[in-house]
Amino acid sequence: MKKYKAKSSRDALRMVRLELGADAVILSNSKVEDGVEIVAIAHNELALMTQPPEKPASAPENVKPAAQSQPPVTQDHEPNAQNLAPITQQQPAQPEQQKVLSEIKLMRDMMQEQIACLSWSDMQHRDPQRARLLRNMLNAGFSPALSRLLLDKMPANANIAWVQKVLEHNLRVATQEEDVVTCGGAVALIGPTGVGKTTTVAKLAARAVVRFGASRVALLTTDSYRIGAYDQLRIYGKILGVPVHAVRDTADLRLTLSALKHKHLVLIDTIGMGQRDSRVPEQASMFDENGVQRLLLLNAASSGDTLDDVVRKYHSADVIGCIPTKLDEAATLGAVLDAAIRHKLTLHYVANGQRVPEDLHEVNLEYLLHRALRLSSRVEPFALQELELPALMAGSGMAREIQHAS
Repeated sequence: MKKYKAKSSRDALRMVRLELGADAVILSNSKVEDGVEIVAIAHNELALMTQPPEKPASAPENVKPAAQSQPPVTQDHEPNAQNLAPITQQQPAQPEQQKVLSEIKLMRDMMQEQIACLSWSDMQHRDPQRARLLRNMLNAGFSPALSRLLLDKMPANANIAWVQKVLEHNLRVATQEEDVVTCGGAVALIGPTGVGKTTTVAKLAARAVVRFGASRVALLTTDSYRIGAYDQLRIYGKILGVPVHAVRDTADLRLTLSALKHKHLVLIDTIGMGQRDSRVPEQASMFDENGVQRLLLLNAASSGDTLDDVVRKYHSADVIGCIPTKLDEAATLGAVLDAAIRHKLTLHYVANGQRVPEDLHEVNLEYLLHRALRLSSRVEPFALQELELPALMAGSGMAREIQHAS
């Protein structure tokens, strides 16, 4: 067991983790004259104290066993009836030991959470500016992991302008050379049901028609399930003067793309599937085999955990970026911007309505972050209050580091 003294519980807990690891068992936490004192023990040391006694060592190789017909039992042999009884006698308390160890681990987790709560409460009193910024980020929809990491790096006397600058530094926006309309090729729009794929295909096609002409653009759809899906895209194609084709499988897509290789841009509308649908990997494989790049559409009105699940299920090497949609329906924008930062997704456009092509815009980070971080004077039912902050942050886990944060 080791003692650690520091000015605050948070500093002492950090010392424990640095020396004994994240699985260290906290045995006590008490206030002393200069701050706090924590007594802890390493997890592996505790395991050694509670593990069952080892089996007797085998006879050395240079010593012959008394009975050649019964070789000594080693780890390479299955135990037989003769040696099973002695082993059982050596471990009568193993279930009880495991129960005690589980209870100690439970106590450790509870104490660590309480210490973390005390640490965050202490931070609120010592640095109210940092605590206020943290609460504002959480209420804006940013995840506790990203918010905590960001504010851990915040210098003294920083304000919301510093937060906005760091977020802007970590949000990547497609350049003119990377723009999907400029680069061309075969690009599929993917994402869950109702995220706005068909409408966004039409919006991008309209931009391409203005720049390159209707003869250089084509539309495809793989959506043969939804009633009227092909007809909706065909109406957009008729308005824009571009051809529309329906494809069924990998081979059909390959033949169609081969016939359209003279086109500058081929936009592919896809089936709306929930991120946990078993057909998502099949769709990805079809596009991989035909060299089709993808843009992932993210519903800005979705919750942060839903967006995170969508990105993890749909993301791959050929996903060149994302388009946040339904900004007009989202109460906060922090969740979708948080997902883009943590998963390093390049923002290509943003969509905020159903009108074609008016409601598709180039990314303006200053506007997006201003809207995401602006404060509301109203008391919302889902807004985090100051007294709830320590409990939330104590249970949020350790944050992953932002790459290139300044």
